[in-house]
Amino acid sequence: MLFATWNVNSLNARIERVTEWLEDVQPDVCCLQETKMADAAFPALRFKELGYDSVHVGEGRWNGVAILSRVGLEDAQFEFGTELSTDARIVGATCDGVKTYSVYVPNGRALDDDHYQFKLRWLAELKELLAKDLEAGVEVIVAGDWNVAREDRDVWDVEAFENSTHVTDAERNAIQELVDLGLVDVFRQEHDVEKLYSYYDYQAGRFHKREGMRIDYLLASEKLAEKSELNLVDRNARKGTKPSDHAPVLTYFG
Repeated sequence: MLFATWNVNSLNARIERVTEWLEDVQPDVCCLQETKMADAAFPALRFKELGYDSVHVGEGRWNGVAILSRVGLEDAQFEFGTELSTDARIVGATCDGVKTYSVYVPNGRALDDDHYQFKLRWLAELKELLAKDLEAGVEVIVAGDWNVAREDRDVWDVEAFENSTHVTDAERNAIQELVDLGLVDVFRQEHDVEKLYSYYDYQAGRFHKREGMRIDYLLASEKLAEKSELNLVDRNARKGTKPSDHAPVLTYFG
């Protein structure tokens, strides 16, 4: 199974790029974030023409997450009864027997902003959700834009992020607590090097300078992680006209 995750930063603005990429790469499952669409506007029929069943949670102007699958999509989960349900940041479904979540973790904005505390609470509730799945023996993949760089090597210049979100101990510890449940960062499992990023700000020529962050990644349950054979960032999808500021991240499970 070829699995992908991509923050598209407005599906409406980038639908042509996304469909062309799907046709070229043909992932079996693709998680999307920041669709910035209401559910009624989501192009499910267009994805169906490409062979993908889909599920989407959106609120319109902001956020929005989706799962596309050509290997089956069952038991879609939209409402979680907690803060996870408040602003279109998570959707779940079972794809080829694997419980799959597409997540768009809150940004946090600033350390003294209420949104930062919301981010930490959101991650804590995600931990409770995933713990139940893993305790039940369910194979799980959680993929998306985490808005957390797990290590200093996951940002181009950690000093540039001093007193900022995305790199604080509290955020990193929250992700580590998910890993400690029995999940594996499959990209880092394969690549023990620096300067492998998934996000590049549009400003200051960050992409061409390779000044980015690794904040998009897949966490997989341990048995699935053992089957991970290939992990990469598709930098080509970050090039060209009107790209997203994120590149797709792909994992092949053999």
